[in-house]
Amino acid sequence: MEISSNLTLELFEQPFLLEKRIDLLFAVQKCGSINKAAKEVPMSYKKAWEAINAMNNLSSTPVVQTETGGKGGGGTSLTKYGENLLKTYVVLKKEQKKFLNNLKKMTDIDTGTLKTIGRLAMQISARNQISGVVEYVNEGKVNAEVYIKLKSGYTLVSTITKVAAHNLDLKLGDEATAIFKSSTVLLTTDFTLNISARNKFQGTIEQIHVGEVNSEVVIDIGGSDKIASVITSSSIKNLELKEGSKVSAVIKASDIIVGK
Repeated sequence: MEISSNLTLELFEQPFLLEKRIDLLFAVQKCGSINKAAKEVPMSYKKAWEAINAMNNLSSTPVVQTETGGKGGGGTSLTKYGENLLKTYVVLKKEQKKFLNNLKKMTDIDTGTLKTIGRLAMQISARNQISGVVEYVNEGKVNAEVYIKLKSGYTLVSTITKVAAHNLDLKLGDEATAIFKSSTVLLTTDFTLNISARNKFQGTIEQIHVGEVNSEVVIDIGGSDKIASVITSSSIKNLELKEGSKVSAVIKASDIIVGK
């Protein structure tokens, strides 16, 4: 059994981006002409114009711009906003596909019911959830090492069971999320420290939230990737940590779980 659904974005309770309009925008981007784009979709020239006018009228910023005459002979192109909309829609479509695939796995075809609907809306309390791309999966007899390339440029390593890796159906290039509790993140100012933990990320302290017993330290490791660590307030003083300080965040591979 397959589960499918169209993806439509609305503005002011009116359809704004529909899949047919997205196809039209991609065609405009490729052809530089509404007439040629309409033929490629395909749809009539009139419907193409109406769709573009509807998008431009609903949006506070034009999606498509048309130039007449001039040195280049005129033409039609997407605005910067329109290009960003296409990129965003592609990401949303990809996430929708992942959601529908998960929904399919949870559907019992024999009874026609969902096995565990609560999992779809589950929220995780773990403070750290960092996304990246699967770079390598090293399988052993029992466990598997999953290497995830982060936006910061660092490669994070997680040790999970071989069964879990198979259940996640991890492949090279897949997007994955590394999840770990802030209490499992150790901090050090000794950048030469040799330690058995697989993950050691250097960064800059962005924020420190001091408590009576424990404190939360937020470290920016680059590329918009941030790691939160909860350590004792006495450790803050002993390490002389302050906002702007350089530190290394250390995490054991076995403390990191992987989501997809």
